[in-house]
Amino acid sequence: MINDIGNRIFTKVSRPSKDITERFRGIPSSNIGDMMNRLYCMREYIRRIGNKTDCMLGTAFTVKVPDGDNAFIHKALDLAEPGDILVVDGNGCITRSLMGEVMFTYAQNKGLAGIVVDGAIRDMDSLKKLDIPVYAAGITPQGPYKNGPGEINVPVACGGQVVMPGDILVGDADGVCVIRAAEAEKVVCMAEEKFQGEEALLKRYHTIGNDTAEHDEKFTKITEALGTTYY
Repeated sequence: MINDIGNRIFTKVSRPSKDITERFRGIPSSNIGDMMNRLYCMREYIRRIGNKTDCMLGTAFTVKVPDGDNAFIHKALDLAEPGDILVVDGNGCITRSLMGEVMFTYAQNKGLAGIVVDGAIRDMDSLKKLDIPVYAAGITPQGPYKNGPGEINVPVACGGQVVMPGDILVGDADGVCVIRAAEAEKVVCMAEEKFQGEEALLKRYHTIGNDTAEHDEKFTKITEALGTTYY
C-alpha cells in the first residue's frame, strides 16, 4: 500500500466566477469581515509586506509544506493559474523563509493575484519594485530546504483560518478575509450595502457634521440595557 498522506497534489480547483470575484474589488476587508459576523478574517500577524497599496483579490490555490521547506511551493507556482492567490500553510514557522524575490517574480510573471504565507519570507526590499501583493507572518534572511514532501490544493490553515482551494481572498492594509466560494454572492451583496452605507455616513460627517442625536440615542440604549451606572 502506498502512503500518499502528506504527499499529494490535486490539480482540479473549482473556482467561483470572475464576475462574482470582481465585485469584491474596492470593498474594505473590514466591511467584508463584518458581514461574516467577524469570524473569517486572518489573524493580525499576517501582514502586508512592501509598498503595494492596491487591494489583493483572487481565488485561493493552497499549499501545505513542512517547516522551512518550499519544494512544493515551487511546484504550485507552475500549477497555479492567473488570478489565483498562492496560500501557503507553513505551520507558522518563521525560522526559515519559504519565498523570496526569485519566487515573487516568477509568481508575478505567471499573473498570480497575490501570495499569503503563514510563515516567513525574505528579500523584503524586492517588493518595493514588484507589483504583486505579498502577506506573511515574518521575515528572515535564512533560506529554505527543498526536500518535500507537501500537499497542493488541500484545506490549509493560514492566519487562524481554514482556507479551501477556490475560496475568494480579499486583502488590504488591514489584513486578509476569506470568503467561501458557495457564499460569495450573498457576502458581496451584504458587503456592498455595508460599504455604501458607511460611505454615505462619512460623507455626512465630512460635509454636514456628526449625527450626534442618533449616535447618542443608539449608545445610550446599549449602556442602559447593561445597567451602567453614571457618576
